[in-house]
Amino acid sequence: QVQLVESGGGLVQPGGSLRLSCAASGIRFSVNSMGWYRQAPGQQRELVAEITTGGSTNYADSVKGRFTISRDNTRNTVYLQLNSLKPEDTAVYYCNLRGPWVAANYWGQGTQVTVSS
Repeated sequence: QVQLVESGGGLVQPGGSLRLSCAASGIRFSVNSMGWYRQAPGQQRELVAEITTGGSTNYADSVKGRFTISRDNTRNTVYLQLNSLKPEDTAVYYCNLRGPWVAANYWGQGTQVTVSS
């Protein structure tokens, strides 16, 4: 049973920083990519950042230069460093893991990030 456990969300003032972590367990296959998505109230879930096993990264335009994704392949853990946070970054952030076939697409339970003064 694949499980993704996120941590690190919270309330932060504009301009502040947070670090999200996601640890995957129960992995019995090669992992293609891990990443972070977010969903604000009334909005669709959107990609924030993703990283492949080889280290290639992809970021949403809205977070480029402010967020950094990294990964520890030996621990199947992915991190998201969020800097220069803005109120529009407020959302539930979900960890995602993809394996070598279409059905190997797993989600964490989500962690709330709120940016407010």
